[in-house]
Amino acid sequence: MTVHFIGAGPGAADLMTLRGRDILASVPVCLYAGSIVPKGILEFCKPGTRFVDTAPLCLDEIEALFREAHERGQDVARLHSGDLSLYSAVAEQVARLEKLGIPYTLTPGVPAYAAAASVLGRELTVPGVAQSVVLTRLSGRASAMPEREALESFAATGATLALHLAIHRLDEVVRRLLPFYGADCPAAVIARATWPDERVVRAPLGDIASVLALSPETRTALILVGRALDPVLTRESALYDPHYQRRYRGRDDSGAIGRP
Repeated sequence: MTVHFIGAGPGAADLMTLRGRDILASVPVCLYAGSIVPKGILEFCKPGTRFVDTAPLCLDEIEALFREAHERGQDVARLHSGDLSLYSAVAEQVARLEKLGIPYTLTPGVPAYAAAASVLGRELTVPGVAQSVVLTRLSGRASAMPEREALESFAATGATLALHLAIHRLDEVVRRLLPFYGADCPAAVIARATWPDERVVRAPLGDIASVLALSPETRTALILVGRALDPVLTRESALYDPHYQRRYRGRDDSGAIGRP
């Protein structure tokens, strides 16, 4: 018996990985967070699968389900939204499984920030503008931020910021970032990226909070901030420059392709 943790991706069922889809089609038990995992993904499961919505459950109750499946010799698919590597609470479940001696696997999924970038049609790293992406959040009731990971510390680098779980504190985010990025810096809020009801709001950092205030967003949303979001600042990299020499490109000094 094995517990298979699967990143369900950002929302659209066809963004589920092939590996994740195949595991879902083979297991008799599927645990999923009903509040953030689309029902369409559950359709990959075989008929007769036992579904358990874990949204109202605590960790002890989830562990009890793992124990029960283990005693019955039933593999379990444990679906989490987005990718398992970010804010998924997988680590604490894995720790319980290791104490119990229950095998497990991890299958990654398309992360929310990647889906948000695709919805915007932007690359988050632009040569000469920003070459780093910071995935972060604000301190919350469930999880405090380490002091060294203050939002201002990341903002000082000028990197593209992807803020999770912070839409309800957008005013605070803007206030803290304005001294570093400026009021004209591009910003965007992407709610439920790739879901049928996705919503995208683009505005300069100095205006984004007032724009959202006209129609507040309370669902799962990602905040993106950074100069890389500005299409005007996009520049061509050296990678495809005709004079750029690399292993698989035989070119002479003029940039012309040489003969092998």
